[in-house]
Amino acid sequence: MHTFASDAHRQHHPRQPFHDQGHMIAPPEVPERAERIRAAIDASGIGPVVAPAAYGLDAVRRVHTDDYLEFLEHAFERWRAATGAPADAEAVPYARPIRGQPRGEPHHPIEAFGWYSHDSDAILSGTWPAAIAAVDVTMSAWQAVADGTARNAYALARPPGHHAAADSYAGYCFLNNAAIAAAAWADRGARVAILDVDYHHGNGTQQIFWERADVCFVSLHADPAREYPFFSGYADERGAGPGEGTTRNYPLPLGTDWAGYEPALDDAIGVIEGFAPDGLVVSLGVDTAAEDYDTFQLVAGDYPRLGAAITRLGIPTVFVQEGGYDLDAIGRNVVGVLLGCEGGGSN
Repeated sequence: MHTFASDAHRQHHPRQPFHDQGHMIAPPEVPERAERIRAAIDASGIGPVVAPAAYGLDAVRRVHTDDYLEFLEHAFERWRAATGAPADAEAVPYARPIRGQPRGEPHHPIEAFGWYSHDSDAILSGTWPAAIAAVDVTMSAWQAVADGTARNAYALARPPGHHAAADSYAGYCFLNNAAIAAAAWADRGARVAILDVDYHHGNGTQQIFWERADVCFVSLHADPAREYPFFSGYADERGAGPGEGTTRNYPLPLGTDWAGYEPALDDAIGVIEGFAPDGLVVSLGVDTAAEDYDTFQLVAGDYPRLGAAITRLGIPTVFVQEGGYDLDAIGRNVVGVLLGCEGGGSN
């Protein structure tokens, strides 16, 4: 299996602590995540690591609004010019509009940060080039699969993407890599399924495809009644309009192990089979591992099982990296999924 990766992700390195459920924590979404995954892939011999091609913004504009992209590209430089902050500063949103308030002409960069975020993630001087590189990585993996040169491919995308909505960012995500690949596939007339196995619900991806009949979004994740992103991911959310029935959510309790996870996965696989897609995009979060803080209890041997279950669908598949924050486990578990997909893992 080919892995597509770029060193440009290193330009986005947030360091400013933030609040998480009553605690101050250091940012877990750091460059070493991607470095650990890449080292594990190199050691596994699963296949080559390939540099991405440059794709520009055409595919991105099929998912994200023009005004949001214009904001994201220039946000840091405008904020710095308005505040006098140093080049290594981190711009964090903190002022947001009253719900339902219309937005007129922007007056200050801080206003724009509050308008285009639904979280408190920092934007740095290197965030935009890192996010664009993550799209290039994802599109390169998708191109290899969509053109038939590979049955499966893996995009080592960082920053991740599944919390980014059409016009806002959150959850360490700025551009929705998986959604961009799925939309590009659908633009070719394909029926596309997205399987999101990150511990947190892919609320941005769900929003983007909520009313589309040609893209099926299926997610296994922590129960949002007690876990981020809180506002979405409940089982009764099924899409709307033409997309009614093409969204399926499987919220699971804290501490779920493979015995509890596998039945939900089997049901999710059945939903995807019923949709009969031409291609599959997997939002691959491995923050479901027992080593990750306060999450599920999947262990090393479960990840090849996950990969094997996905490959039994028999659909061309693009894996796109999302979460996973324990640095000692992340590479091992990503490789486990990919080996399972390639038939090299235990069942």
